[in-house]
Amino acid sequence: MTFAADCRPCAVGSMPQVDPGEACDLVLRYLPDIPVWPQLPRRSSLESMYVQYQEGFPGTLVSDGKIVVDGQKFLEDGQLEALYAAVEAGESRLPSPQRAAGLATMVERLRSRPAKPLAVKGQVTGPISQGLQMTGLDLRPSLYDETVADALVKQAGLMARGQEQLLSALAPTTIISVDAPYLSVFGSALFSLSREQVVDYLDEVFSYIQGLKAVHCCANTDWSIVLSTAVDVLSFDAYGYAESLALYAEAVKAFLARGGIIAWGIVPAEERGIQSETVDGLVARLEAAMQMLVEKGIRKESILPNSLVTPSCGLGSVSPALSLRALELTAGVSEAMRRRYFGERGM
Repeated sequence: MTFAADCRPCAVGSMPQVDPGEACDLVLRYLPDIPVWPQLPRRSSLESMYVQYQEGFPGTLVSDGKIVVDGQKFLEDGQLEALYAAVEAGESRLPSPQRAAGLATMVERLRSRPAKPLAVKGQVTGPISQGLQMTGLDLRPSLYDETVADALVKQAGLMARGQEQLLSALAPTTIISVDAPYLSVFGSALFSLSREQVVDYLDEVFSYIQGLKAVHCCANTDWSIVLSTAVDVLSFDAYGYAESLALYAEAVKAFLARGGIIAWGIVPAEERGIQSETVDGLVARLEAAMQMLVEKGIRKESILPNSLVTPSCGLGSVSPALSLRALELTAGVSEAMRRRYFGERGM
């Protein structure tokens, strides 16, 4: 699969709009080359990233946006057997339109357009973050129940495969992101998985994906762990944590050498930053972030064509007006970088 990232604009996923048509139209206006279907958590608690993909998961109870796994029902209600049967049969799953109105609407929008985008992006909540957010009836994180954790990995894989199969008819390239905010607590007292377990969980989800495989973490983590997986696109908060990636320069260099792509989350996703930043200021910030890698021996000519420009995280927590501003900044930074480095003379 060939894909020219070339500092094009993309996004993480969530939007604050409640009308899926409005959200999709904004995405297509500002991210026409690589649209992402919008998650709409303000539309319904069922569109929370932790509820959205648990449809059909064994033994789950959802109340006020929280998910609890009833261990007895998990083993007895027949859905666990159905989950493993689906895996064995090579099947896939999708969140229903009730839980993912933006997905259904984006598919309709793209089917009606005369030209296909360069790529289209989907996302699924990763099993590690899902397992730390979900608990059993005893309030213990579900991630630490091996049977539940294994089922979470397979549920995420089936949901990722379902999206890819749906979206692959709409663009020549698909990007499916495993969203993993809780990787930020790796190594702390709150996180007891080993490095090998993290890699194994991510790689198993990736095994369900044929196209580009992405990971998004909106805070600091040990990036060498993520880069040691089969990931193709590393999406991170470059606005707040650019220097942390430079600490793993050798892993980044190897990642880029095998065709990996860095999605630079250089546009802030919180209110104050969106209001105060400008395109010129963010371009300078992105150049400085890339320069940190250059100073570690990575050629800029290796970085630029393997880069995307995105917000630092989802925009679902800001106002609709600020989400519009963030998309404008994202498109503006991308345009400035592409004009500077990918003009008529190319690199």
